[in-house]
Amino acid sequence: MTTISENKTKVREISTESITQSVRALCINAACDLPEDVEALLHQALEKEESQFGQYSLEKIIKNVKLAREEKAPMCQDTGMTVILIELGQDVHIVGGSLIEAINEGVRQGYEDGFLRKSVVADPVLNRKNTGDNTPAVIHTEIVPGNHLKIQVLPKGAGSENMGAVKMCKPSDGLEGVKDFIVNTITQAGGNPCPPVIVGVGIGGTMDQCTLLAKKALARHAGQPNQNPEYAALENELLKKINKLGIGPQGFGGKVTALAVHIETYPTHIAMMPVCVTLNCHAARHKEVIL
Repeated sequence: MTTISENKTKVREISTESITQSVRALCINAACDLPEDVEALLHQALEKEESQFGQYSLEKIIKNVKLAREEKAPMCQDTGMTVILIELGQDVHIVGGSLIEAINEGVRQGYEDGFLRKSVVADPVLNRKNTGDNTPAVIHTEIVPGNHLKIQVLPKGAGSENMGAVKMCKPSDGLEGVKDFIVNTITQAGGNPCPPVIVGVGIGGTMDQCTLLAKKALARHAGQPNQNPEYAALENELLKKINKLGIGPQGFGGKVTALAVHIETYPTHIAMMPVCVTLNCHAARHKEVIL
């Protein structure tokens, strides 16, 4: 039998100060340093692209990525609304204050010290006054086994976010209905989300759950296939369909409209089949740290 004293030895303390400093650094790095997984897909896209305008666009995108990293400057003027995905180990004890306040303080410092554009308004309809520090962040917290704290920062620009969509599909729509909705969403988006895009898809759960799944899909290593072989095959099929649309880099036409399709799923009700499509532009910014 495990005693109370033995259980106490498993608990690990993490200070809010270290959380704030980590979030601050992640915000700045995410804005200025595109992850290598996304950059690698951009180089592969340049090799595949046949359109002259498409090649030109990809060359400029890759050059911009390099300059942003070297000069520690944001790769895009829209440094986004800060989406934070938290995995909080059940054996972690946060000390020194509130986890949410610590995260928002990290965002505040990161956007101020990194000279990143502040884009958050205090009220969505009645008082669209800028908060001045890009807070509050959109924070999703999941309790997991262990004594670690994983923080993922995804600055979410409006151009790509505005092109997302949710549909409460009927089970009778079947797989073909799901595929049609995903491809049609990209078709309607056209060049607005600054392609080539990464497509995050959430299927299952409830309306809110499927949108969170889609966001989590964007946080995956770019191009990493779903662990389920059948869904990995579906991701590949959808990527081919999307790249046959001819939208191309920056909407100028070409073979590469999407760099990757990521699907995440969750069990759902017998009468539902919710699907969410959310997009990241070519600046598919995501950074993470484990404390």
